[in-house]
Amino acid sequence: LVRMAQDWSLRVPLIDGQGNFGSIDGDPPAAMRYTESRLTKVAHELLEDIDKETVDFQDTYDASGSEPKVLPARFPNLLVNGSGGIAVGMATNIPPHNLGEVCNGAIALIDNPAIDLPALMEIVPGPDFPTGGIVLGRSGIYSAYSTGRGSIVMRGRVNIEARGNDRESIVITEIPYQVNKASMIEKMAEL
Repeated sequence: LVRMAQDWSLRVPLIDGQGNFGSIDGDPPAAMRYTESRLTKVAHELLEDIDKETVDFQDTYDASGSEPKVLPARFPNLLVNGSGGIAVGMATNIPPHNLGEVCNGAIALIDNPAIDLPALMEIVPGPDFPTGGIVLGRSGIYSAYSTGRGSIVMRGRVNIEARGNDRESIVITEIPYQVNKASMIEKMAEL
């Protein structure tokens, strides 16, 4: 729940959190009793038309009720917000992508199911990380899209600003995805 409210974790947050839901510095979220949450408008799209028999239902774990087997999902959450998980002997990490590019890519795939990867990558050129940063090279993206395995190397975005008296400052405006800002500052202080 906490991760779904963090705008530095998800491209499009699904939870509107009130209270402390952690920080990009790695600060932990507050205890559940000190926070409140509600679904965002985008999250409601995951449930739209669920009452119109668009998906099958199954019993809950204790058979006291029923739950949808899948969500109708008018919103391509898995591609837009990405995902990560670990199972026995395997792991996955799907990076977040731009909503407009994903929708345009889906339309292109529907219009032409035989579209090749280079043509699709003209529409969806790669991940779109919520914290920004610069992707170095495209071979890792192509490898990930074509084989399911790939590594994306990133760096932060910086500006050089004059501070007067012939001094300049390096101002970091974007950091790579999932980099803990406080740890990054500590490492810079050690230099």
